[in-house]
Amino acid sequence: MGTQKAVFAAGCFWGVEEAFRELKGVVSTRAGYTGGETENPSYKDVSSGKTGHTEAVMVEFDPAVISYNELLDLFWEIHDPTTLNRQGPDIGEQYKSAIFTLNREQEAAAGESKKRLDRSGIFSRPVTTEIKPAGIFYEAEEYHQQYLHKRGLSHC
Repeated sequence: MGTQKAVFAAGCFWGVEEAFRELKGVVSTRAGYTGGETENPSYKDVSSGKTGHTEAVMVEFDPAVISYNELLDLFWEIHDPTTLNRQGPDIGEQYKSAIFTLNREQEAAAGESKKRLDRSGIFSRPVTTEIKPAGIFYEAEEYHQQYLHKRGLSHC
């Protein structure tokens, strides 16, 4: 069957990448930028908030070991999906909550998962997470890859 990929945005990509990287069944993770119009953006470009890109993580996983739905479960757990264009102290569209889907199956699963979460009553505010087809994923500079892991940290 082979591996599959998924793309998630939940604020600063350092913590998001580390959370997914540690899961059994995740083959690799890459921090990067997606969703905007600027070609080959740099971290400085994206940080300016003028590119339309979001800090995101591409997760390559083995569906025989971990399902896309299990990845979605972790995604909802690691951030506040009710804050528009913000996670903690990071403010701007580049830090929004988003699921960038790679096929119709992911789109349907993400939509259902979001509806379930919204109806669950876990949050007092509505879930603002965007779900949209993935565009080009631009890998972030090498020093951003596994940033926390390289420094012996588990979270931002």
